[in-house]
Parts: sequence; C-alpha cells; structure tokens
Amino acid sequence: MKVCTDLALASPDFLADPYPYFARARSRSAVQWHDGMGMWLTFSYETANAVLRARTLGRIWSPRWPDVPLPAFALIHVNSLLENEPPVHTRLRRLIAGAFSRGHIERLEPRIWALASALADRVADDGANASVIDLISLYAEPLPVQVIAELLGVPQCDWGLLRPWSNAIVKMYEYDVSDEQREAAETASADFVDYLRGMVAERRRALSGDLVSSLIAETDSDGARLTQDELITTCTLLLNAGHEATVNVIGNGVLSFGRYPRQWQRLVTDPDPGLVQTAVEELIRYDSPLQLFERTALADTQIGGVTIRQGEKVAALLGAANRDPAVFADPDDFDIGRPDNPHLGFGAGIHFCVGAPLARVELRTSLRILASRFPALSLADEPPARTEFVIRGLRQLPVSIT
Repeated sequence: MKVCTDLALASPDFLADPYPYFARARSRSAVQWHDGMGMWLTFSYETANAVLRARTLGRIWSPRWPDVPLPAFALIHVNSLLENEPPVHTRLRRLIAGAFSRGHIERLEPRIWALASALADRVADDGANASVIDLISLYAEPLPVQVIAELLGVPQCDWGLLRPWSNAIVKMYEYDVSDEQREAAETASADFVDYLRGMVAERRRALSGDLVSSLIAETDSDGARLTQDELITTCTLLLNAGHEATVNVIGNGVLSFGRYPRQWQRLVTDPDPGLVQTAVEELIRYDSPLQLFERTALADTQIGGVTIRQGEKVAALLGAANRDPAVFADPDDFDIGRPDNPHLGFGAGIHFCVGAPLARVELRTSLRILASRFPALSLADEPPARTEFVIRGLRQLPVSIT
C-alpha cells in the first residue's frame, strides 16, 4: 500500500522544529510518497541508511530547470564527486582522497586553533561592549571559511569573497527557489569558477603546499589526473559542503547548549578530553546541518518494503534518521556524553563525506575554545525564524558571554 505524506516543508512550524513531524510520520510508515516533491521520503534510520548504501540508487545530476540556462552552476555539479557514480566517482574519490592524505589536515590543526582563538578574541571584545552579540557572524560563520581558504591557498585578501559565493550557490539545494535566487547562484558560480581558473593556472606555474597544488599533482595508478573542470568542481564542493555544514553545526549546537544549559556546564567543567569528541557527534546528530540527501533509482529497489521504481527519486531524511528511537535511546534528549552514536550526519556508503575528518577537527577546536574562553555563554534570545529546510542553519544567534 502506498503511504503518502503531506509534510509542509516550508511552513514556519515545521522549519522551527521538524522532529515531532518526523516522529509522527515514522509511526505511520518508514517510507512515504510526497506529491509536492515528486519523490519518496524515508523517516527511519534503517531506510535512510539503506538509501545511502544501495548501489541501485545513484546520484544522477540533471538540471532542475532545463529551460533556464545555468552553465556555470551546471559545470560545478556535473563534474562533482558528489554527483557521480562509479566508475567516475571511484576515480575522483581516489584522486581527492590521495591529495587529502598528504597531511593537510594534520598540518592545519594548529592553524585552526590560531584562527579560532583570534575569532574568540573578537567575541570577547564585542562582548565587553555589548550585552548581546551574534555568535554566527562573529565566530561560527568566519571560522570554517578561513579554514577552507587556508586549505585551498586562497590569499587572506580574498577570504571575503568565499562566503557570499557559497551562500548564493547553496540556496539552489532547497525545494523552493525564486528566479532571483537562480540568477544569484549562476552569477556566484561564474565568479567562483573564474577565480578558481586563475588560481589553478597560477599553481600549475608554481606548485605550493596547499590542497589545490596537491590536487594538481595527484596522479592515479593509470597516470590519470583531475581535469581542470574537476579541480574547480572539487574546490567549490569543499567550500560549499565543507564550510556550510560546520557553520551550521556550531550554530545549531550552541543553540542546543543554550536550551540545555546543564549540558554546557558539563562541557565546561568535565576534564575528560573524550567529552568534546562525543559532544561533536551529538551536535551533528541532534540537529543535523543537512536534512535531506536525494538519490535516483537506477533499477527497481526495495526500501523498507516499498519498491522505488527505476527513475523515481527517493530522499533520505537524515534528521529523521538521527532521531529514530530504534537506534538512539531517548532520541529527543540532548546528551553530549551519548556513548553510542552512529548518526548519519556525514552520510554513509560511497558518498560518505570526504571532508568529515577536517570538520571534526574544526568542531572539536571550536567547542574547546568556546568552553574555555566563555564558560558563562548563554542564549540571550531566540534566533530569527529559520527559512530553509535542506541546509538547516541559523542566520543569527544572539548570545551573552557574561
């Protein structure tokens, strides 16, 4: 029997707190059809995990608006690791992972600490002069942008270009996109592509120690290298996926700490170094920064007793999976010491996030610095209403540090 859902994904109540809606849907059926989206949705951990791992479900990129020319936006997706399946995906991931394995993350760790400390100084300065400050603009937002910029070798004078480009591009991943947002995304994509073409050309003339140079130099076993378009796509993916997730985990996480102050005090006072690690995983699970990951059936596929017909789309609802009581005890409790936390926040299967190790380093560093520098950190007011579902984040987060 086909079970349908009428979840209003753009309604203010749903955007504010989708998890009770997920729980009610899950009690009806783990897999349901959404007419408005034209796809199946999963509401349980088991079915989401199956969608992410099934080799008969693939990432098949195609223009959502075939009659609207978006050449730059298309370029940074058609060549993407995220939007391809084997054998293309296998080759791209092997080359990208090879470049990452050259120790970039380990070398960046002290620099991440320095960048986060400098931003914490800004937070302290602003907090000394104002009773309420915005933690997103002062700390959560600039940190991952600066880290990605350093990883790629973007000069500091250009750091301010990256976040606006990413903001415009990721708006396209929502399911309600205006003409103005499409135009802004294409402009941002074109500007970013042009910028990266210049950077790649410069690195080809003189390789350095950054990731772009490593990506240029990386050679597969058969002598294959990344093409220029693949290089550019990989850099945009690192920026968009890499920093958007980290910004939103920090923002969503500090909001959760504000609503559960005992958990914040636990982080501040408990000397166990492992607590920061489990706290990071709980932040990702409790309020997932990416709520939906879409796949297309390459062949008829059974998921949760439902047949996804070839050509149909199915989306793993990661936030719903990460609150499934069949896997997580007391899933609606925010517990930074949660011992068993196999969340799907970084995905699963062959598309598991290649940047997960970097994100974890950033998040652990962020929490350690915030907890040590601002033990009295608290929520000063409720943040502005959320307006987006797929990329779940905050535009502002008013806090007090005294």
